[in-house]
Amino acid sequence: MGSLLPVALLGLGILLQLAGCSPPPDPVVCTHGTSNCTITNTYGFFLCPAANVTYPRTEQELVAAVAAVASAKRKVKVATKHSHSIPKLACPGGRDGTIISTARLNRTVRVDAEKRLMTVESGMLLRDLIEAAAAEGLSLPHSPYWSGLTIGGLLATGAHGSSLWGKGGAVHEYVVGLRIVTPAPAGRGFAVVRELGAHHPDLDATKVSIGVLGVISQGKVVYRQDDRVDVSTPGDGLNDMLLFRANPTRATIAARAAEELLQENGTDTARCAAARLQADTLERLAYGFTNDGVSFTGYPVASGTCADSPEDGLRSACGWDPRIPGSFNDNSGFSVALSKAPAFIVDMQRLRDLNPAVFCAGVDPRIGVAFRYIKASSAYLGKAEDSIAIDIIYYRSHADGMPRVHADVVDEIEQMALHKYGALPHWGKNRNIAFDGAISKYPKAHEFLMVKDRYDPDGLFSSEWSDQVLGVNESPNIMKEHCAIEGNCVCSEDSHCAPEQGYFCRPGKVYAKARVCSFGKDD
Repeated sequence: MGSLLPVALLGLGILLQLAGCSPPPDPVVCTHGTSNCTITNTYGFFLCPAANVTYPRTEQELVAAVAAVASAKRKVKVATKHSHSIPKLACPGGRDGTIISTARLNRTVRVDAEKRLMTVESGMLLRDLIEAAAAEGLSLPHSPYWSGLTIGGLLATGAHGSSLWGKGGAVHEYVVGLRIVTPAPAGRGFAVVRELGAHHPDLDATKVSIGVLGVISQGKVVYRQDDRVDVSTPGDGLNDMLLFRANPTRATIAARAAEELLQENGTDTARCAAARLQADTLERLAYGFTNDGVSFTGYPVASGTCADSPEDGLRSACGWDPRIPGSFNDNSGFSVALSKAPAFIVDMQRLRDLNPAVFCAGVDPRIGVAFRYIKASSAYLGKAEDSIAIDIIYYRSHADGMPRVHADVVDEIEQMALHKYGALPHWGKNRNIAFDGAISKYPKAHEFLMVKDRYDPDGLFSSEWSDQVLGVNESPNIMKEHCAIEGNCVCSEDSHCAPEQGYFCRPGKVYAKARVCSFGKDD
């Protein structure tokens, strides 16, 4: 009987939605004006120090900001309005680094509806870009499901939607030009604007760059005329995806408390009941698609999110807002070549069939194991082959080193994908282990690093983390106690798990070469 309350509360977290919302906080916080700062991501996964932050409003101010750090040879990183990337892409490294925020570089520069071209500043939110395009009768063929990303951020990480049609679901494939500000010698004023057209050889380096080449000032994208539904068709279709809606803060906190209770004291039966309730509720509510603000009857729909609303004093918030003890999850994202996808899926099914109940606790039931399609890209850090992109969201404890129930399931899937099937990690998601050795899987990684050395020879836009990920220096793995629990290493001994809590390093159940932290007796 005691398990019914957590199940009900988890369902309540989905059902209670509000129209208003406190938007996410600025990821950069400073104690003295724009000095003595810290930066985090929208989930509060990390907290990195920085000496100062600057908010350029024009390309001229952006050039001045880059020149200032280049003349002083200070480390620098770019921050976006909401800082949605899970890895430490925005951490400049050390307390002396500078953050350049693109939050105020958010305007439309020009629209050529006849040529279906649109030029925008890099800090523009995807939501605003979609609306500006729609006003001209244009639409981006595909986009990520979260419209709170900035154009610069989604390009840096290779963010994508799902399609194998045309150029595919990655936004960077529709970029036909951009302007990027990079460091320069003193004789050139310490910073220059590089304008790259559609046929410029460096465009394939800058379209997906994890932020180590400089600061994108403007991007030009090619659109299509959307005639699947006539633009004059009346209606109020909205893709107000439930996971991205505003939630009453009290309900969010209660749902997280219930989730923690199920993690710590629940049974697999209770966890599966909670998972089934959440999945059924999402399906019944059409995952947030509506045509009249209440019910869903069909397409077309447009995108909406919890980041759109005015401040309401935290009475409601995005479910992951770090200012409240709400949703706290990790997200593994990787892509498997289509030629290998059937065998990978069969292996996942074999793992599931060993004990289907463990997936209820090991994988977030609101998403499950999500599949999207992405086409091969000319970008040096893009996908080399047509691929299927896999997303897995799962529980994360606020306490460092605290195991999650049936963590070995997701960890085995992840290692199986990365090592047996050569999967590529999503640059804006994942824990450290996904990036270990990943750069060797990109056929044109050398070409990318050559551009990097040309654009930023002193490595001002690089950090210890990016150097590790790009294979420039050491490995992103951190070998210490509990490192496998945190996703900072693949375990090779029990201390990397949590033996004091009954979690030991064991081979995978289907992929025997995997090493995962499993609950059980010490052998």
